[in-house]
Amino acid sequence: MNLSSKLSTRRGVLGALGKLAATAAAVLVAPARAFGAQVRGILPGGRPRNGHWWGMAIDLDLCTGCGACVVACRSENNVALTGHAPGSEGTGIYWMELMPRTEETGDGSTLPMEFLPTPCMHCENPPCVKVCPTNATYQNEDGIVAQIWDRCIGCRYCQVACPYSRRYFNWKEPEWPDSYKNLLNPDVATRCEGVVEKCTFCHHRIRHAREEARREERALTDADVKRLPACAQSCPAEAIVFGDLNDSESLVSHLSRSPRAFRLLEHVGTRPKVTYLAKDRREER
Repeated sequence: MNLSSKLSTRRGVLGALGKLAATAAAVLVAPARAFGAQVRGILPGGRPRNGHWWGMAIDLDLCTGCGACVVACRSENNVALTGHAPGSEGTGIYWMELMPRTEETGDGSTLPMEFLPTPCMHCENPPCVKVCPTNATYQNEDGIVAQIWDRCIGCRYCQVACPYSRRYFNWKEPEWPDSYKNLLNPDVATRCEGVVEKCTFCHHRIRHAREEARREERALTDADVKRLPACAQSCPAEAIVFGDLNDSESLVSHLSRSPRAFRLLEHVGTRPKVTYLAKDRREER
């Protein structure tokens, strides 16, 4: 057999193996997603018929840009520091980040810059879930876009698909100084090299609150959860509110219906569950 024939045969074998692997992945992943949607009883628009549907509201009129939410999130969720060396440039990980935002008025002038606390949007229609080949990223029954770290293969499809750039890749094995190791939160698993990570709405805290309510034989209340995530708990101005969007009487539901309410990149169809309340600029104008 000549060289060209050998190469042709090899390409054919590799192509067949590639198609077989893709088919196997589709067979394994698609039923799991379909079964999950069937169990949750998803309504058109992504919301379940019953149960909790967690969301967040951030009032920019109250936010002072102090950064307490950023620090609290990093500490609570064992988010590693990547350093400031030239080789670490662009590798920072921020589950919660203060994003600068400017806005132009009708006369062409620019309003003062403000900062948007920006977690994962936990979209009702999350593009990251659709592209994950291993189902490591999924939407749970409460509407939280969650991730199984050990299942992630680091392909970063989810990172590319996220229009909000709220996913981060671990380019190296996370390291903590000895003085930091005792401060790691045992309720949150650390992530290894080659894994993508992001905000989870402090899902471990939600689980603890649910277990405590179950022990007390009662349902979760709005008071139990509205300051539950680390970012909301640490905000000195109480600008961040968490809660159940399925509960029309919850504070987060009321805020999401405010005339000042807006959501980032609504036009792309992701239906983010993080709502912002615009700053009242009447005095500034």
